[in-house]
Amino acid sequence: MGVEVLMNVTPTESRVVLVENGILQEVHIERQVKRGLVGNIYMGKVSRVLPGMQAAFIDIGLDKAAFLHASDIVTRIDGDTIERDERPEQNITSLVHQGQYIMVQVVKDPLGTKGARLTTDITLPSRYLVFMPQSSHVGVSQRIDDGDERDRLRKLAEELSTEDGRFIVRTAAEGAEEHSLKGDAEFLTRLWQQIKKRKKSQRKTGVLYEDLNLCCRVLRDFVGEEIERIRVDSRTTLEQLQVFTKDFIPELTDVMEYYTGERPIFDLFDIENEIQRALDRRVELKSGGSLIIDQTEAMTTIDINTGAFVGHRNLEETIFNTNVEATQAIARQLRLRNLGGIIIIDFIDMQNEEHKRRVLHNLEQALAKDRAKTSINGFTSLGLIEMTRKRTRESLEHVLCGECPVCRGRGSMKTVETVCYEIMREIVRVHKAYDADKFVVYASAAVSDSLLNEESHALAELELFVSRQITIQTEPLYNQEQFDVVMM
Repeated sequence: MGVEVLMNVTPTESRVVLVENGILQEVHIERQVKRGLVGNIYMGKVSRVLPGMQAAFIDIGLDKAAFLHASDIVTRIDGDTIERDERPEQNITSLVHQGQYIMVQVVKDPLGTKGARLTTDITLPSRYLVFMPQSSHVGVSQRIDDGDERDRLRKLAEELSTEDGRFIVRTAAEGAEEHSLKGDAEFLTRLWQQIKKRKKSQRKTGVLYEDLNLCCRVLRDFVGEEIERIRVDSRTTLEQLQVFTKDFIPELTDVMEYYTGERPIFDLFDIENEIQRALDRRVELKSGGSLIIDQTEAMTTIDINTGAFVGHRNLEETIFNTNVEATQAIARQLRLRNLGGIIIIDFIDMQNEEHKRRVLHNLEQALAKDRAKTSINGFTSLGLIEMTRKRTRESLEHVLCGECPVCRGRGSMKTVETVCYEIMREIVRVHKAYDADKFVVYASAAVSDSLLNEESHALAELELFVSRQITIQTEPLYNQEQFDVVMM
């Protein structure tokens, strides 16, 4: 069994999953009320320039102002575009000014409290090529290893380039015919002309170009995968995809089919339960070990434990085997959960340097299938592995989950005992400040039960201390940390 794509489409939500050898590897979700913005091109207005941050906030018509750093602004000298690596450092105040209208593209969706990240370095991707209107150089994907093929593709890209811009050749173009690349180039050039016309006619902030919907975008980005079958449970979406693939990815047209099964399409490979497990903090390994994954604002941490796995030879072999197994699970979880940014991996401590080298090599090999760019820095002096994974969209957890109203994102709650003692301190505080005849405490069922049983002796002593009656009332709608002390 090879690679299969399943698409579940409803009027409010589209979900696309990639299954390799019967195992879920990637989940992509897009909701109509919150469509992804990456790839969209906008006419924006500079609302605020921040010299101290070398950045500007841009109004592109969204709720939150977007963020544009000076390093993401394309500069030109004598009509030639200066490539990113060659750009001299310039002050943001010399690049943009407040009230200026500017064409920008979203490179990162809004994440948490942060607005979208922008660039003026516009790129338009298709199946084989990426069009760069403001570049003066062509490029070929680094994943194409064959030197002769790289030279052939580079030459073609140079021939197809125009005054409007240059092309980067994508990995999928390896072995592609000249007419296929030419068709892509003509399509992207026409698209750029349309965007320029809209820019001239548009007098306010707003979208100039929207990237493809999720289903089409996934097929475009999955080019290069050996997809055996694409199953779609929406006939309308299937017809749209057939038109799209006929023009751009003709070899995928024949592998698409309309799913008519009685069971929901995501029941085929236990997808719903797999998605649910991808939200858990703990991931069980087949050997009995486990991963503990914690996603925070600054970074994601992954801790490996041997758990029930005791091995057959010695401790060092047990640790090594658990760490090797963990590398495969980590690579899958990063793709499945779409975790990005800084990632710290705490493998079980290994004394053998050869074991460390082999674990690192296994992790690099496991991550080689990941289409998101990753960078591994190796083991630190503390035995941790530092790595980064490119982040453009929200993680699976951020898409599907919200902040817990009880713990406010802390991941823990005060114990019943702690809340009981807080209530007693509050009674003493109120008694000293005000003259009350008696007190009524409203608390959750668990806290009320504890006050009337385990803490009844302490409560009786408190009544003697304040010389007032204390009545406990259960409030079913209160969470464990909530309580009220009312004077009567």
